[in-house]
Amino acid sequence: MNLLAAITSFIKVVETGSIVGAAKHLGLSAAAVSQTINRLEEHLGARLLQRTTRSMALTEHGTIYYERVRHIASDLESAHMAISTGETELQGRLCIASTSAFGRHVLAPLIAGFADRYPRLTLELCTTDGKINHIQDGIDLSLRIKPQLEEGIVARKIASIPFIICASPAYLARAGSPRTPEELQKHACLAFRYPLDGRFLRWGFIREGQHYYAALNFTAISDDIDALTQMAIHGAGIARLAEFVAAPFIESGRLMKLLESSHESTESYAEPLDIYACVQNRAAMTPKVKAFIGYLTEHLEQRWIKDNMMTEPLTGSLTH
Repeated sequence: MNLLAAITSFIKVVETGSIVGAAKHLGLSAAAVSQTINRLEEHLGARLLQRTTRSMALTEHGTIYYERVRHIASDLESAHMAISTGETELQGRLCIASTSAFGRHVLAPLIAGFADRYPRLTLELCTTDGKINHIQDGIDLSLRIKPQLEEGIVARKIASIPFIICASPAYLARAGSPRTPEELQKHACLAFRYPLDGRFLRWGFIREGQHYYAALNFTAISDDIDALTQMAIHGAGIARLAEFVAAPFIESGRLMKLLESSHESTESYAEPLDIYACVQNRAAMTPKVKAFIGYLTEHLEQRWIKDNMMTEPLTGSLTH
C-alpha cells in the first residue's frame, strides 16, 4: 500500500464529506478510494470512518488520526515548492471555477497558452453562477464577482472590468436613447437574475465619486448573460453587459453604447465589474495556483487593469 496516497485519500474524504467527493477531487473512482480507505484502516488496525448507505462520520480514532495527518498534503506541496526551480516542474491537476460568462469569454481562450507554458499540468475549468465550495467540489482557485464572495475565503481583486450599457440600433430607432441613468426607467431594460439566490442584479452607477442604483423598468429576464445579449441584439431592450461580452457586438455595430462618460466627468458612469481570485485559505496558495493567477493578471492588465482607476494594487497580499 502507498501510505501517502492512502492518507491523502483519507484527508480528501473527510474534507469533502464523502467517498464520491474525494474521488472527484483525486481523479479516481469511488470504488478505488473506498478500497484505499479499507486498506488504511487495516494497516492501522482501527476504524477511521463510520459509514452507512446514507451518511459518513469520523470515529474517535478517525478524529485523532485526521488531526495528526491533515497538514501532510499542504506540507508536501510546500516542500515541492521549496525545491522547484523550473516552470515545467509544475504538475498534477489544477481545477479553476469561474462565473459562466467570465469563464466562457475570458478564461477559456487563455487556457491553451497556460497549458503550453506548463505542459505537465492537467487543467479543469468549471463554469457556474451557482454556489462554489472549494473543498467539496475539489476547486483549487475560483474567479468570482462581488455577490459571490463569502466569509472565510481568501480573496483578492485582480481586475475591474467596464460594464457597458447598450442596445440595438433597431431598439434605439424605435424608443430613443436615454441620456442619463434616471431615464432608463422609461425604457425596456433586460434583467439578469442571479442563479445563486434568484434576485435581480441591480445596475450601479457612480457620479462624482458617489455610488447609486438606477431605478429600472425590467421587461425581460434571464439567468444567462449570453441569452440577454441575444435579446438586446434583436431589439428587446437595453442591456448592461461586461465589456468582454459586449465588445464584439459593439465593434460590428449590432449593439450601440449608451450613457458614455469618463471617470473624470461629472456625468454618471456604470460601476465596473470587479473580479476576485479566491482560495479556501492561505495554505491553498500552491505554486500552481500562484502560477495561474500570475498568468491571468499578466493577460488581464493588457486589456483592462492599467487603464482602470478602480483596480487595487496587484502586489498586495491576498485579503478577505
